[in-house]
Amino acid sequence: MQQKELTDTNREKVIEIKGLNKSFGDMKVLSSANLDLIKGENLVVLGKSGSGKSVLIKIIIGLLKPDIGMVNVLGKTVDQITYKELLKLRLRVGFSFQSSALYDSMTVKQNLEFPLIRNQRSLTKLETEKRIDEMLDAVGLLKTLNQMPSELSGGQRKRIGIARTLILQPEIMLYDEPSAGLDPITCIEINKLINDVQERFHTSAIIITHDLTCAKEVGNRIAMLVDGHFERQGTFEKVFNSGDEQAQAFYNYNFIQ
Repeated sequence: MQQKELTDTNREKVIEIKGLNKSFGDMKVLSSANLDLIKGENLVVLGKSGSGKSVLIKIIIGLLKPDIGMVNVLGKTVDQITYKELLKLRLRVGFSFQSSALYDSMTVKQNLEFPLIRNQRSLTKLETEKRIDEMLDAVGLLKTLNQMPSELSGGQRKRIGIARTLILQPEIMLYDEPSAGLDPITCIEINKLINDVQERFHTSAIIITHDLTCAKEVGNRIAMLVDGHFERQGTFEKVFNSGDEQAQAFYNYNFIQ
């Protein structure tokens, strides 16, 4: 079921990006990029490989600094806060890696325990186990508790990666190519999970993808990244029924070829 654009009842910005520029040597990746994430929405950042999507995410979480421009996350200007403040901010922003980034030597339970033990030491053993069960139930994989990552399918590992990200109860979720490398049926399941996470945990999310089916199913709003800036923003229909040649070419590449 395709997502609907949020109404104007809640326009609080949880991420605000203005005039963002980032280059690596002579290669300009982001150029005067402007983007807002509204509280409670799933925002899809859509673009071809190499368009700057992953660089954008790294700047949002403070792994890279902008050359020019402002990036404000949950009221904090990311490149102007101390490292200690940045670490605290990152606990409020969950990053779901494309590779799932699970520890192969740990069971599913241990993978989910690790961020809790490291960041929420005040939790009792019972509270920790309850949180783990809740997250695994949320992604539909409670029975995998004692399995190793190598025993899981690609889709299951992706789900466990999302559960591990959710376990710290972030306010913002960042998904990096959530459907990459998955078969069509599993992609449908992951898209549904992203929508379920939004509804159940009231998250705001940026979903980085070049997959138009994913974009159509999970995005309240689409922002199309072209030549380092956001060329088109709006619902899926507004972006791809605009008559814009670049948007149409991207659509044809995904759905016709």
